[in-house]
Amino acid sequence: MPELTHHVVDANGIRVHVVEQGSGPLVILLHGFPECWYSWRHQLTMLAQAGFRAIAPDLRGYGRSDCPPDGGKYTILDYIGDMVGLIDTLGVDQAVIAGHDFGATIAWQAALMRPDKFRAVIGLSAPFRPRGFGTSVLPTTLMPQNDKAVYYQLYLATPQAEIGMEQNRRQTLRSLFYQMSGEASQAASATSADLGPGMIPRSGAALLESPPLPGWITSAELEVYIEEFTRSGFRGPLSWYRNIDRSWELLEMTLGAEVTVPALYVTGDRDFVAAANREFIPLQAKFVPKLRRPLILPGCGHWTQQERATDVSAAMIDFLQQL
Repeated sequence: MPELTHHVVDANGIRVHVVEQGSGPLVILLHGFPECWYSWRHQLTMLAQAGFRAIAPDLRGYGRSDCPPDGGKYTILDYIGDMVGLIDTLGVDQAVIAGHDFGATIAWQAALMRPDKFRAVIGLSAPFRPRGFGTSVLPTTLMPQNDKAVYYQLYLATPQAEIGMEQNRRQTLRSLFYQMSGEASQAASATSADLGPGMIPRSGAALLESPPLPGWITSAELEVYIEEFTRSGFRGPLSWYRNIDRSWELLEMTLGAEVTVPALYVTGDRDFVAAANREFIPLQAKFVPKLRRPLILPGCGHWTQQERATDVSAAMIDFLQQL
């Protein structure tokens, strides 16, 4: 088996750090928040063993990739442009694109807009939604909030979120990995249920806890994330959430369009993102006619490819081999 290799490539006017393994048809793996290429560590090896060339980039603003100083350079079209540029730089014609969390949103829209470049798509956690929420008003105006809590995407767009996360990166990452995991305690789950799917206290108190590590991540693996966010900080990663409405505006040309390439959707039955978007999961087939039957993993929380590495890799490989 070839080893993991790290290198930096020029794509769409920025430098993108990528990690790859294997040879064969190209599969690009997009991480979510707060992650980096490392969230695909299990799939890189398993896909390579199955005869694929798997590449996991650090998305712009993350890890060892460039972090543009202009906060407006983190729209969905910027990220899609990075992936198109990556394919061109690698000298290949097409790739399958897979994504988790907001990486899935990028993957879905990339496949919709550029089926010539992305011949199939795999979305984890976040389902396909036509032009954001599929409505005629800005997405942030539809996100729930009250005196005690606010939808997580609204919170992550605030200066308060960045300040709080930077104060103690270890505690921030440990809290998020546990609280969004399928292993979260009954007390934490009950609190989340009281607030509603995707809701967090306005105080950001959820990031101030020091829970145990869930079973799917070791202390050494957590250290990798801490090192990467010490390198990048949180400004770039949080800039995605500060551009949600702008990204929605830029997708106006996709109104009524379908994702025409083969597609796979995988999520956990304890994933708060899936719960917050439950109405869109059964509607996906209307907009993604080549969508395979969704795979819902019991007991799995938000960190799909890490919590259920073997199941997710097997589903991806089965899908890829049938293309």
